[in-house]
Amino acid sequence: MDNSLLFSMKLSAQVAAVATIFVVIVGLSAAYLLARKNFPGKELLDILLTLPLVLPPTVTGYYLIVLFGRNGLLGRYLYAWTGWSIMFTWYAAVLASFVVALPLMVKAARAAIESVDKNLINASYTLGHSEWRTAVKVVFPLAGKGIIAGTILSFARAMGEFGATLMLAGNLPGRTNTMPLAIYSSAASGDWSEANTMALLFTLTCGLFLYAANRLAKRVI
Repeated sequence: MDNSLLFSMKLSAQVAAVATIFVVIVGLSAAYLLARKNFPGKELLDILLTLPLVLPPTVTGYYLIVLFGRNGLLGRYLYAWTGWSIMFTWYAAVLASFVVALPLMVKAARAAIESVDKNLINASYTLGHSEWRTAVKVVFPLAGKGIIAGTILSFARAMGEFGATLMLAGNLPGRTNTMPLAIYSSAASGDWSEANTMALLFTLTCGLFLYAANRLAKRVI
């Protein structure tokens, strides 16, 4: 394996790992909110969180550019204050992967939380436990399989993200070319031997991760 291949593989794992950390934090919070609370705009929030799951990745990437590009709704202020733009950096790849993977975590975790026996939750409240303690000690452990499944799916989705990453981070060799982008570049240039090698290696790596994660989930739960 040459240095460019190793870089792309390492970058993909790095981007997916960082994106998954944020997915778990934000997704679990959103899933709990949607599963346990009633508030105005609940369905709208659910739709907004789910949209990246059904929109073409390039459309998701376009919206991210509108928001976080150098002249975007939020990006312009970031650039004015710091002189830095997230565009065409590996942070942009993390943001794209986070956005497209988040719906998987929210859907899986929400379904798992909603399936928790409400009598057990009420019993915890009766014993004087706060909502936070009840969530940590009762709800999340009982919803553990769904949460772990959402985490695994989110990581796998982040590893394979292509369209939104290409739009927001670009395909810069040695900077933002994750494995999916590197495979695309090799295929587009007609280097099918290299594309085949990278695709096989990437498939085996993702398969091994999913196998290891599933084995870990069975031990934890």
